[in-house]
Amino acid sequence: MLVTPSIDRPPGFLVKGRWCQGGHPVLGNTLPLSIPPQVINQGLYGVLSLQPVTLLRPCALQYPNLATQLTHIQVLIYSPSKVPVTGPSVFFQSLPSHLDYHELGLRGLHCSSFQELVHSDGTVYRVDQGNSEEPDEKSIVQPLHQSLLISLFLQHSDPFTTQLSDIVVTEMLIEHHLEDILNNNRQAVVSALQTELKKALKSQTRRNKVQEKMNSAAEVILSSSISIVSCSSNVGFRNACLNSMKVQSTHELSASLRESLRRVTSWKFIPKGTCYSAEIEEHPETMEPTRTEI
Repeated sequence: MLVTPSIDRPPGFLVKGRWCQGGHPVLGNTLPLSIPPQVINQGLYGVLSLQPVTLLRPCALQYPNLATQLTHIQVLIYSPSKVPVTGPSVFFQSLPSHLDYHELGLRGLHCSSFQELVHSDGTVYRVDQGNSEEPDEKSIVQPLHQSLLISLFLQHSDPFTTQLSDIVVTEMLIEHHLEDILNNNRQAVVSALQTELKKALKSQTRRNKVQEKMNSAAEVILSSSISIVSCSSNVGFRNACLNSMKVQSTHELSASLRESLRRVTSWKFIPKGTCYSAEIEEHPETMEPTRTEI
């Protein structure tokens, strides 16, 4: 079961079919793994490697001005036969203490408790948002919550392992000694995960910089517009401005203009041939997003 954080539904004015609830799997670099001597003595031979695949969802590629905020990261590891390896992992539970958060642009990660993991596979981390979880009244755009899935596919090859029974035994050895294998390659695995996280969060860092510029510009637009209306001695002009925005005071006008700016900027749609869109289900009574599997 994949972690599905609370995701804001698109606004009602959005055209149906233009909201991509899925994501786009990104293939990382294959990482060779060395097999510990004690595991070799148990009968595990051949070549072992790790193939990372990241998936950031929901996709926001078609809305470049929309602010995003990563809330959860989930790590799943699969055996060479593509079967999820279950059970708690001390290696991944200790992963947050080995990451460079300054390079990632994050405050920190917290491994979810056992109670939170009852209905989830793999290891789940909550992203520390600091004080950013409190809504900013001056912010034109409230961030879209996203989650990142990191799938780690173990790959094994041994020219002498051809029989089905031998393959089953090999898979059992890998799963049984997985903790030893990961600890034996700790520095390389942590470095690979750091790289994949950095690549996955690159777009969010870029969006944050855009948001800072847009929020600053929006405040200038809002203050200038309100000043023009408030300081005008033409009663007819002021009433026309209020009536056109369907408000009765300059305070309401400020809120209305802020919302208009939010709609114009954040939900600006740019078609991309590389992005598929999941149709929006018309169920106004529910706030749960449509789920797209890969």
